[in-house]
Amino acid sequence: TGQLPSQLDRVYFVNSGTEANEGALKLAKKHTGRHKFVAFRHGYHGDTHGSLSVTGRDVYRDPYRPLLPDVEFLNFNGEGLETIDEDTAAVIMEPIQGEGGIIPADKQWLKEVRKRCHKAGALLIFDEIQTGFFRTGSLFAFEDYRVVPDILCLAKAMAGGMPMGAFVSSSEIFEGFKKNPPLNHVTTFGGHPVSCAAAYATLSELLEGDYGKRAIQIEKIAKSKLQHEAIKEVRGKGAMLGMELNDAELTRRVVESCFERGVILGWTLHSDTLIRLAPPLIIDKELLIDSLQIIEQSIYDVC
Repeated sequence: TGQLPSQLDRVYFVNSGTEANEGALKLAKKHTGRHKFVAFRHGYHGDTHGSLSVTGRDVYRDPYRPLLPDVEFLNFNGEGLETIDEDTAAVIMEPIQGEGGIIPADKQWLKEVRKRCHKAGALLIFDEIQTGFFRTGSLFAFEDYRVVPDILCLAKAMAGGMPMGAFVSSSEIFEGFKKNPPLNHVTTFGGHPVSCAAAYATLSELLEGDYGKRAIQIEKIAKSKLQHEAIKEVRGKGAMLGMELNDAELTRRVVESCFERGVILGWTLHSDTLIRLAPPLIIDKELLIDSLQIIEQSIYDVC
């Protein structure tokens, strides 16, 4: 917690990202005594029941209805923030929507979300499972936005490949988990010593290196190298980028062409025209450039 703002001083370890979000939802309900959640269309928070309930994509939700009640969805970067009211336990969101298409939150809009939550007495949950640990250039994306959540959810890169997740909040908010009943939220393997050792080693290495600068360098190189009229946009931040092409068939053919040349790409879960570009932060600069050249050449070849 030494890397976090003082109000984020208590960490609850779990095993995965969706478990972190489940714990955050429960913590918000317990602290506020409320049951309503506000989430965002095209957001993605995991596949367990509660996380799926606040995931904003019906194709994944429909087979499992009815899900949690009292969840309202707004447009990301859109209007309707008055929906966050005195009945709202929490707003859950990604600072940069990942599977939704690599959509960064507008900075002023995100500050308005923070203000609205404060006014309504609702908690703000940031799902930084994809954006965390220098993926966007900062240790956590909220640092760049200068907006501090009430609950922070982490996983993925946290333990360098070992099963590890966490949700982080204040000691005051966590008080609700201590009573009625005692041990409100438990986990069999959360905080496993091997995973914790891996997380400690991973964080130590990240803090000692220039990984934030590496992420920003990846962004600059990618945006400068990927220049073609079939590319509508290369968006995102740091090493969390999305390349949107003109149509789905072109995207499919580019992915297949790159695969044949030794570069594995994929779509996001929510878009058939967006290719994810999320190289490891340790990638060699020459290898990065070679990979981007293969991608660009594949676009030229299939157009």
